[in-house]
Amino acid sequence: MSHYKPYPAYRDSGVKWIGQVPEHWEIARIKRHASIRTERRSDVPANATYVGLEDVEAESGQYKPTSGNSRQTEDSTVGIFYEQDVLYGKLRPYLRKAIVAEMDGACSTEFLVLKTGNTLPRWLQQWLLTPDVTQQIEAGCEGAKMPRADWEHVGSIEMPTPSHEEQIQVISAVDRETARIDVLITKKTRFIELLKEKRQALITHAVTKGLDPNVKMRDSGIDWIGEVPEQWNVVQVRHVATLGSGHTPSRSRPDWWEDCYIPWFTLADIWQVRREGRRFVTETEEKVSDLGVANSSAVVHPAGSVMLSRTASVGFPAIMGCDMATSQDFAVWRCGSRVVNEYLYLVLLGMKQELSRLMIGSTHKTIYMPDIEAFRMPLPSEEQQKLIVQYVGDELQRFDTLVAKTQRSIDLLRERRAAFITAAVTGQIDLRESA
Repeated sequence: MSHYKPYPAYRDSGVKWIGQVPEHWEIARIKRHASIRTERRSDVPANATYVGLEDVEAESGQYKPTSGNSRQTEDSTVGIFYEQDVLYGKLRPYLRKAIVAEMDGACSTEFLVLKTGNTLPRWLQQWLLTPDVTQQIEAGCEGAKMPRADWEHVGSIEMPTPSHEEQIQVISAVDRETARIDVLITKKTRFIELLKEKRQALITHAVTKGLDPNVKMRDSGIDWIGEVPEQWNVVQVRHVATLGSGHTPSRSRPDWWEDCYIPWFTLADIWQVRREGRRFVTETEEKVSDLGVANSSAVVHPAGSVMLSRTASVGFPAIMGCDMATSQDFAVWRCGSRVVNEYLYLVLLGMKQELSRLMIGSTHKTIYMPDIEAFRMPLPSEEQQKLIVQYVGDELQRFDTLVAKTQRSIDLLRERRAAFITAAVTGQIDLRESA
């Protein structure tokens, strides 16, 4: 932004967190520029346009409708908005969700629906999306886990504004610059998606085809596996690894939850595998006691066991880095002498499409234990398994480094985008000539 010039003269805004603004700009509370719509209805037709919080992208101010209608029921109470209203997500305002409506419709009651007067709706939207304003809104929220903003507080926040004509000029320049940044973000995001697709293909190919491109192949008889090297076996996983699961000791027995020290892996811990892609896990949010294990079906599995999430967040494998118990949401294998645990871990990663096929349930996905008991896998020699583990590990490190580097560049672009918007709507840069 160094090539943009500041305004010729500034004055103190009188608001500490805003600082100085161009001397000809005005400062007034948001409620002087907008009023809140409070219309609620429960008789909106099912085919009417409906905007839920999930339809608004965080930070970008873009409306990206998801598939299907997220209304709970056709007669559920909804908010009503009209074209050019500003919809601001009051639930968890740190997500920074705000759009300008391009049509009339209904929306979640978790939106503040704001009607502007002489102020451009896009000006109010961009102001609400700035990190500094978000901090001010959060400071007045109620609720720790699910903070909500209210109009009384949001409306009391100060907002600088130039003339209507200058607002148009500034927003035009903002749109042009953010569109350029968004194109770069989209390209880099797609590049990450392609890398992840190649990463998945690499794993599946390695555990089903091996590393020798010239080896003679034979049909495995298993759809997801396809052809395998002629010398490989195809076996049921339970024949080379002992299958187990986990359990939750009764919560109605407080004494079973005293002196807890045994790591207990539950769905509350799945983020370690799902978001961070950890191969080995050792930390858990909760622990269980010897008494809890002894009086339930919970089992302490030895370090090196391989587990797979089978309910809710389905299909994420990990290797236990220490002795550990799990909830009933996981299948766990203790590997025998014929299979290397890290190779089994890769096989489970390579089964992604097969695991998706086996999932049952519309909202709460599950793979049932009988299906897991029937899992089949390609089995090369122990030496080949170790070579595959080494090769895939090296390749994944290369992929993951590139993904992390690209993600960092996306994060920097988003920071630049937010900083540009803030500079524009606070008058730190003069965009009148660039409009």
